[in-house]
Amino acid sequence: MHQPLLLEAPDPADACVIWLHGLGADRHDFQPVAEALQRQLRRVRFVLPQAPTRPVSLNNGWAMPSWYDILAISPARAIDREQLEHSAQTVIELIEAQRDSGIDPARILLAGFSQGGAVVLHTAYLRWNGALGGVLALSTYAPTFPDALQLDDSARAISALCLHGSRDEVVPSFMGRAAFDALQAAGVPATWRDYPMGHEVLPEEIRDIGAWLTERLA
Repeated sequence: MHQPLLLEAPDPADACVIWLHGLGADRHDFQPVAEALQRQLRRVRFVLPQAPTRPVSLNNGWAMPSWYDILAISPARAIDREQLEHSAQTVIELIEAQRDSGIDPARILLAGFSQGGAVVLHTAYLRWNGALGGVLALSTYAPTFPDALQLDDSARAISALCLHGSRDEVVPSFMGRAAFDALQAAGVPATWRDYPMGHEVLPEEIRDIGAWLTERLA
């Protein structure tokens, strides 16, 4: 099991972003994005964990970094729920480690791209019990959200920024929009933005993330 990539803040850290990569990527995937964000968020530590390498049914059983197995894609994503729960527990342990290091949980944010986003949505709203600084959900979906999402007060208070490409053919935008709609209907202060892109990240999106993080952590 790889240790998370730790990008220490340029100045003494008083906040942390735990950022999960997507299927088939690794802990270095969002390192350039995190380093760029740290130029304006100088007191924010970034923790970039690495998914275990395992067979993925959707990709003919080939082994690759994966937070959970995807068993089927139609009509909706069928996933290995036990593996997702294990990944969520990994994220919880990372939150607890940052809390124990002196970071207020209200200044710990979760971010995830694609499959990593599905893990952070599940962790923040269905597993974690307490305050968090917010959730960045990039080009993702929420396979574990029920039709009517019921949240307690602490979960309902966790802000979310949901970002998606209007041309995404890997995770169609309607799947991301469904996750956003569920959060909004449950009373979460959620924001939706889409961009003329595929399953990727654009500079404009990173600027919006930087502005949102600055607002959260000011």
